[in-house]
Amino acid sequence: MTKTTKQNKKISIVILIILTIVCVVLLWPNNRAFIKDGLTRLGFFKPKVETSAEKTEPAVTEEQVLEHTTASASFIDTDNKSVNTADLKGKVVFINFWATWCPPCRAEMPSIEKLYNKFQNNDQIVFLIVEIENDVEGTKKFLSEQKLSLPISYPNSEIPSAWLGGSIPTTVILDKTGKIAARKEGMYDYSTKEVEEFIVNLINNAS
Repeated sequence: MTKTTKQNKKISIVILIILTIVCVVLLWPNNRAFIKDGLTRLGFFKPKVETSAEKTEPAVTEEQVLEHTTASASFIDTDNKSVNTADLKGKVVFINFWATWCPPCRAEMPSIEKLYNKFQNNDQIVFLIVEIENDVEGTKKFLSEQKLSLPISYPNSEIPSAWLGGSIPTTVILDKTGKIAARKEGMYDYSTKEVEEFIVNLINNAS
């Protein structure tokens, strides 16, 4: 075997190793979330909030329709005060479901904080930032590290499947009647003008 042939063989092996590493990085679930996080921060990944008017739903049963329109849940805040969404009729309700161990959840929190700051003095909207694992200490640590002042809540009842499926983060925005006005699975930038205007329109809607 000539010297050139040996060098070419070594180069081929190196290229194969590099390609294998790249495939592992792209296919491993945690890495996909990390890459998605990076693309979002760079502005390359901007998913669209799905509103009830935009979604094409499959055929559903009467029970599922009823759950979709009358769903409610109870949550408890950091002061140990409970709130039931059924008691929030007449207000817009922004609910974000997240967990401290979830990188995409953590990545979108600063944008939710910006949205919250825009409306925190408006009594026509309620923000429920729900840490689904009841990780109180982990939540305190995260908020402190990120210098966030979001109102955190924890589940105090079963969460309707119409709101939370099998993935987080998931955000649900309820209109004043308690119906889902928008629902988004996955990371999103909630600091945009479009989201602000969407919420303002819900607030100004008398129904």
